[in-house]
Amino acid sequence: QVQLVESGGGLVQAGGSLRVSCAASGRTFSTYGMGWFRQAPGKDREFVGAINWSGSRIYYADSVKGRATISRDNAKNTVYLEMNSLKPEDTAVYYCAADSLGRITTAQINYNYWGQGTQVTVSS
Repeated sequence: QVQLVESGGGLVQAGGSLRVSCAASGRTFSTYGMGWFRQAPGKDREFVGAINWSGSRIYYADSVKGRATISRDNAKNTVYLEMNSLKPEDTAVYYCAADSLGRITTAQINYNYWGQGTQVTVSS
């Protein structure tokens, strides 16, 4: 069982930067692939990016490519999402998720565990 807790959300002005963290419980964190998703008001949850178990492979959605950086620290059981040049359309609840097979995957169905989400609001 893995529990995920996101933190670091908040209010930021357009053009600014933010780092969201996801802390995981359990000793098997280093074997999990981790994904970031977001859900804006009135919209479906969408894929933001993912990192494989070792951090050697990272994949980003086109909507954030060039503005987002995903990293992980397996010693701290934490994965990070940094975003810069934030836009109002980045406003959403951001979720981290864990895939027990350690993959990079964009499909939500492949993720076994989800955090509760953290709100990111970008003001114009």
